[in-house]
Amino acid sequence: MTIRPHHSVLTLAALLLFALQVPSIHAQEAPSSTTPPHQAAPDDGGPVTDNGTIILKKKKETEQPSAPVAPAEPKVKNPNNETYSIRVDVPIVNLDVNVILDKSHQFVPGLKAGNFQVLEDGVPQAITSVRTAQTPITAVMLLEFAANSYYFIRDMQNASYSFFRSLRPDDYIAVITYDLRTHILTDFTNNKDTVGMTIQSLQIPGFSDTNLFDALYETLDRTSRIEGRKYIILIGTGRDTFSRITLDKILAKIKATPNVTIFSIGTGALVRELADAQGGMGGIQRLDYLQAENQMKSFAQMTGGLSFNPLFQGALPDIFAQINDSIRNEYVITYRPTNNRNDGSYRKVKVSLVDNEGHPLQMQDEKHKSLKYSVIARDGYKAKQEVE
Repeated sequence: MTIRPHHSVLTLAALLLFALQVPSIHAQEAPSSTTPPHQAAPDDGGPVTDNGTIILKKKKETEQPSAPVAPAEPKVKNPNNETYSIRVDVPIVNLDVNVILDKSHQFVPGLKAGNFQVLEDGVPQAITSVRTAQTPITAVMLLEFAANSYYFIRDMQNASYSFFRSLRPDDYIAVITYDLRTHILTDFTNNKDTVGMTIQSLQIPGFSDTNLFDALYETLDRTSRIEGRKYIILIGTGRDTFSRITLDKILAKIKATPNVTIFSIGTGALVRELADAQGGMGGIQRLDYLQAENQMKSFAQMTGGLSFNPLFQGALPDIFAQINDSIRNEYVITYRPTNNRNDGSYRKVKVSLVDNEGHPLQMQDEKHKSLKYSVIARDGYKAKQEVE
């Protein structure tokens, strides 16, 4: 009996059994770390964990360094995160100075920087420049129009007409009257016809009170808002009756108002002279008018202006010719004060003329006769107030 076929069958069966057992053997030998992601672990009572393959992200390639950039300005933080700025103000003073011959009232041209001496609070100042200027006029006619005397009103109108007739086409003028209150009749205009009709309309005053201090204070306050040099032509008796502003306050206001020059023309001088000659003006009333004249002069002198008290109408053309000459022709002196503190103090200024050796300048005419002259300028200015 042969066993070869049986052996073949057994061999085939063994091979089939081996093929079926191979995956099971590989599964048992494979480590747990090769378990595919998200495949649940055997239920042995412990937590289900993900034993998937750990994937490390690839690092980015290092960028090539670019061209160097200038460093930014360092920022410094101040206390309480507040920002401060530092500004250094170097004060500069400009003085409008007029030099006029006393006899002819003519402007003296041709003066140089070395001919001027400026003292501020008694200390000599180094002048940086001196130049002459001719500029248009920007002026306010401040007129006393009160029911006191017909002669006072007539003098005021004659003086007003003489002034506005001397104006040029590029001059600007405003008209303000005062009695108990201030009245703006004409704003700044270069129309001479408008100014003439305004003055002509002043016929019947309403009150007899003359609150000069209040009117001048308000006018200074208005003109301070206008840029450039301004002029106030104050025409009146100079008397003040019931102003709320005192004399000390109006003087302080004049000192604190820059770039304003006051020219004063008194009215009623002839009437007062005739009354004194006839004994018709009492001592108290006469003293009142003398004080008024002194006030008008003080207003003008403090601002570098001129004061007049004409007796006759015929003197008015020469007076306003002198005023025009003083306004249109002037020296502008510039200097840096040795006292550069911005303390808001008032600095007294005195301007004089000197020769090459520092002595008072002597003037002579063609016949070598001495000529007297006047140097007209503000008597001081108010320094800036430091801003905290």
